[in-house]
Amino acid sequence: MAQHHRNLHGRLGALWRMLRARGLFALALLLGAFGLSAQSPQTGAPAMVLEFDGAVSPASADYITRALDDAAARDLPLVILRMDTPGGLDSSMREIIRAILASPVPVASYVSPRGARAASAGTYIMYASHVAAMAPATNLGAATPVAIGGGGGGDDDGEDSPMPFQLQADDAEGNGADGEGAARNDDEDPEEFTPGTAAESKAVNDAVAYIRGLAELRDRNADWAEGAVRRAESLSATEAAEQGVIDFVAENLDDLLAQADGMVVKMSDGSEITLDTEGLSLEHVEPDWRTELLSIITNPNVALILMLVGIYGLIFEFLNPGALVPGTVGGISLIMGLYSLALLPLNWAGAGLILLGLGLIVAEAFAPSFGILGIGGTVALVTGAVILVDTDVEGIAVSEPLIAATAVAGLVATYLVVYLTAGSFRARVVSGSEELVDAEARVTDWQGETGHVWLHGERWKARGPRDLAPDDMVRVRKVTGLVVEVKPLERAG
Repeated sequence: MAQHHRNLHGRLGALWRMLRARGLFALALLLGAFGLSAQSPQTGAPAMVLEFDGAVSPASADYITRALDDAAARDLPLVILRMDTPGGLDSSMREIIRAILASPVPVASYVSPRGARAASAGTYIMYASHVAAMAPATNLGAATPVAIGGGGGGDDDGEDSPMPFQLQADDAEGNGADGEGAARNDDEDPEEFTPGTAAESKAVNDAVAYIRGLAELRDRNADWAEGAVRRAESLSATEAAEQGVIDFVAENLDDLLAQADGMVVKMSDGSEITLDTEGLSLEHVEPDWRTELLSIITNPNVALILMLVGIYGLIFEFLNPGALVPGTVGGISLIMGLYSLALLPLNWAGAGLILLGLGLIVAEAFAPSFGILGIGGTVALVTGAVILVDTDVEGIAVSEPLIAATAVAGLVATYLVVYLTAGSFRARVVSGSEELVDAEARVTDWQGETGHVWLHGERWKARGPRDLAPDDMVRVRKVTGLVVEVKPLERAG
């Protein structure tokens, strides 16, 4: 019996060791498969499509960089940046480019739909992308830093699209009906921008070096890139493909995926990846509420309004302690306004003038100067609003109607203060000891030059002529402490 138990125990032990060995082997296979899946793009993962329209701004930079981080976390095979931009802020452009260069997921920039453009900052983003494609009848280029010289560079239609400091779309950008009007004639010799100062020369050379570096990284036409900066050159989609500025012209997103299939791109770590994009599904990622909110509050017009509401709200709270609503709304608005201005290319002289102007307008209310402080404050406020944002980028500037409204509001506030002040000087005093002067009183008792009078329902000690008698009517000449000096009513004239 004991021998039987020993045999049974041995068999169970052998079975357990066999199961344990097989379990460890299966676990090793599972971990290996997981490791392989982590090292290569997920099978069947979609290509992410980002929709970017408008100026390059802090909001668009936040949208693109967060989307690239999400694509990297999900190990997607490709991110397509469909864009139509006139340019934008240099700081936001460089933030987007840094995100693209550091992205472990290949990025394909695609200028679309027909009639779209990648001017100014958009050209830099195209050069930084792993894959550059354009739809027919689109254009790119015109990235001359002309605004630093105080000159124009915009076309006659006002379609200039600068990028600070500023890289601005030039006349070369004019769009024809088929988009081919954006390209310069090869027989023409575009005039090169000649820097007038050392600062302008440094800005141009910095822009040239930056875009040439991106061109060399992606093996694209570096000479044309330099011409886009120095001579504001622009190209149509077809000519851009012929000159090696972009990789190809694609009719739509499906055509882009088909043509990009098999391309070898260099990643941030120096490795090369062969794209396998044909037949990929597309996942469109629209800007979320955070991007929309950031787009609203980084509008210079909204930032200026938030600043004004915040400062006036706090002033009203100080004048009426305990009101709570003006202070709460003002504090929130002021913080949001300061946050907005921190994201914009702020001119601190403009911000200082705005604060000075508001201070002078408030001082007019507390120390009336009959309009001198108020008008000076309005001038400072309007001047500060004009130069508040240090850029001429389309959509990133304080609008003229808002500046006019600010000026009108300041003048109206000054007029009201002056009107009320002048009225207070003309009005009869109705309280305090000053109100008793020229008031009529009745003598109740009198002896010599002193006595008492009945004045406004009260008995007052009085001084006056010797010939006064009880029940005589007198007029108050002066109030000294608790004594009134009176004179007979018939002598009031």
